[in-house]
Amino acid sequence: MTLGWIAAALLAPLLLAACSDSEPSMAEYVEEIDAVFQQGLAEYEVLVNGPEGLVLIVGQGPHLGFDDQGAQLTDFTPQDLHVVLSRVAEIQDAAIATAAEIEPPEPLAELHALYFRTLPIAALADRAATAADWEELSATPEMAAYRDALEADNQVCAQFQVKLDSIADSGAFVDTPWMPTQLADLADYALACDALPADPQAVYRP
Repeated sequence: MTLGWIAAALLAPLLLAACSDSEPSMAEYVEEIDAVFQQGLAEYEVLVNGPEGLVLIVGQGPHLGFDDQGAQLTDFTPQDLHVVLSRVAEIQDAAIATAAEIEPPEPLAELHALYFRTLPIAALADRAATAADWEELSATPEMAAYRDALEADNQVCAQFQVKLDSIADSGAFVDTPWMPTQLADLADYALACDALPADPQAVYRP
């Protein structure tokens, strides 16, 4: 989801807004972005458990630990995907809009950019609304861009750990030794590294 990682106007007042002009401490920053991801994940869980939500699971394989309940892609239509992906796009947009108001501490700026990336979800959602069937949608440029983005997510997940290790080696976490683990956990929310499809080019293929 991908989403990965993993995370719109529907994300009603998030509990943070980074109103201060001063750069937050690293601990404050982690608390702020954790609130963004927790809110987004809560919205995503509601979506997946809704009437069409399983189409997100059966199209990409297990995601964020949800059970596919034996469903098949043929149990759904591209229009079902349109409904849920439109919602996912809103969740993504809200998280990114909130993140834009958060000034990351300088050592974490690169990680912040990895957490909050825009994926081509909205374009695929729009195309799904008009597709006659899964074969047609599978062959569209919008689906190709989505699959490529999932493939890029795998690379981003690898880059994330490299960057995190580099920051740790610089001594940035000497006063907060717990933070690398916390940041890695947040990557699971944002990037869904453990839930990315093994073969991104196979997602939503009938």
